[in-house]
Amino acid sequence: MYFYDLDLSLIDILLKIIVPLIIAFIVGAFVGLERQNVGKAAGLSSHILVAMASAGIAIMQRLMFEHQIYLQSTGIQIDPEGQRVIAQVVTGIGFIGAGVILKDQQQVIRGITTAATIWFTAMTGLILGSGYILIGSILGVFIIIFILTRDIKRGFNPLVPKDNPKKNKTED
Repeated sequence: MYFYDLDLSLIDILLKIIVPLIIAFIVGAFVGLERQNVGKAAGLSSHILVAMASAGIAIMQRLMFEHQIYLQSTGIQIDPEGQRVIAQVVTGIGFIGAGVILKDQQQVIRGITTAATIWFTAMTGLILGSGYILIGSILGVFIIIFILTRDIKRGFNPLVPKDNPKKNKTED
């Protein structure tokens, strides 16, 4: 059968797929909203996509592993090489993060925090997708509290967009 995830029970679908994706979405959305409202290049959409894709690939890898364990228990030989998917996500996200780090004309490096938030949302997605709901949720709550505290101390509401004078104003 080619549809390995169709034999999951409703509770398995809820706990192994839906809950991790919802939490990854919420955490990625919060971090992305803050980055977008600060005026950074990687905003809401980027962070949600990274978190959801990472969670999805981790869920897939976990289900692959469970299926391989089942096959091995029936005496069928398995190839564990498919379990290297998450390592490739970590490498790929590092590449994407490097793309947002720039050095301006004054030799000031910008984008490191945005790169870190992209990497964070990806890793949170991997954690949640791998089934570690408690760890991923606690990590997400810590980061949300950190961002809220940091921005409020700076006098900035991370949930309200900052005025960006660079945006072109169009006539009504």
